[in-house]
Amino acid sequence: MTAELTIIATLITPLVGALAILAAGRINPNLREAVTFITAAVLIYLVWSLLPILLAGARPEFVLTEILPGIKIAFTVEPLGMLFAALASGLWLVNSLYSVGYMRANKESNQTRYYALFAISLMATMGIAFAGNLFTLFLFYEILTLATYPLVSHKGDADTVRSARIYLGILLATSIGLFLPAIIWTYTATGTGDFTPGGVLEGSGLDGFWVLVLLGLFVFGIGKAAVMPVHRWLPAAMVAPTPVSALLHAVAVVKAGVFAVVKVIVYIFGVDYLFELPGSIWLTWVASITIILASLMALRQTNLKRLLAYSTVSQLSYVVMAAAVLKPLAEIGAAIHMAAHALGKITLFFAAGALYTAAKITETRDLAGMGRRMPWTMAAFTIGALSMIGVPPTGGFVSKWYILAGAFQAESYAAILTVILSTVLNAAYFLPLVYMAWFQETDRSEVREAPLPMVVALTFTGLATLAFFFFNAPVIELERQLLEDAS
Repeated sequence: MTAELTIIATLITPLVGALAILAAGRINPNLREAVTFITAAVLIYLVWSLLPILLAGARPEFVLTEILPGIKIAFTVEPLGMLFAALASGLWLVNSLYSVGYMRANKESNQTRYYALFAISLMATMGIAFAGNLFTLFLFYEILTLATYPLVSHKGDADTVRSARIYLGILLATSIGLFLPAIIWTYTATGTGDFTPGGVLEGSGLDGFWVLVLLGLFVFGIGKAAVMPVHRWLPAAMVAPTPVSALLHAVAVVKAGVFAVVKVIVYIFGVDYLFELPGSIWLTWVASITIILASLMALRQTNLKRLLAYSTVSQLSYVVMAAAVLKPLAEIGAAIHMAAHALGKITLFFAAGALYTAAKITETRDLAGMGRRMPWTMAAFTIGALSMIGVPPTGGFVSKWYILAGAFQAESYAAILTVILSTVLNAAYFLPLVYMAWFQETDRSEVREAPLPMVVALTFTGLATLAFFFFNAPVIELERQLLEDAS
């Protein structure tokens, strides 16, 4: 199969899988879940088969159709998108295993719809990852929002539906009200929206002030990046079942946001052009403020999933801040943090779901003694927490190292101080939970580990978080290629 056909196959496979899941669900739950596993495995094969081609220097492209003159649905495989697609496809398979244990143990309704919508969401994620221009990115960005809304509102009660409407309302309002005008403005000013090495805005005739305004429209219009004040959708989305929170709100949805911001900075504005532009430092400050404020909010939370949600808001802006530093090491750090955060945060959400399934724990105060009752779960939770803090040997240490190195490279003292202060705050809200779990007592002797599929999944992602500390060279190589494309 050619690289061009493989790109299209990565979009078609989840879509066909969704239809097959709906058909299988009418026959047998086991068949439905088997179809889910097969679809996820095929997607992994397709996505990862593009990696050697990319590392060899090729940039496969495919134009599906031209909607209007110059407005195409087109796809390109480049280093940043390859990392995003590889992450999302790989973790979908792990999340599907986790979902089997979670959905059955909690006797969730509408499980067939759940698995089918998950597949459609992955199709949209692949479209975002391989988007060759702004129009294609926007199209699949909106599909992802619409496909995940029923997953967020899965429980169907009044409170859940109300929170899901906040999720949908904020993401649609920002994308239609800010992101879309930014795209139209870019096409009008430059004649193109193609993702181009070095950017397309230099020489476009736009005054420096208006370039910064355009940057603001992109950053706040891409609401999935959760830069304050457009972050409230993410805590609201925590009403979703834990597997939804784990993959879609630790990997696919939120990573679609920061991925889009980084891609716009690198391929639309151009790193060098933006670095020379007076006033571009505002994005570093906005991201820094988001990191600190979200960390302080996390410190106040007593509900475990809400704590993880605010932690995610903070961690996402590490990526935005690193990209805004506009130095090579920081750009590598931004990409690495996407991977490190994905592995660590999905582990934390998996652990939170296991605690709920096995012991109906939702509040942080109830973690006392759980390390002895649920050692596999709490060991994975501990690894995920240490990665969020940035303690070796976890993946979070690697990404923070590169972000700090880039900040020193740029002499960005705001970024340096932000990383240091937020690391202290991360420790302040995660380490007490770890201490409670391992060193306090509980009288809940009846509590045991969650179902085996859940434990296997969270153990795998916990070990992967550790492994990323030692085996991150392929990701670094990918992002070095990104810098070569950007220069």
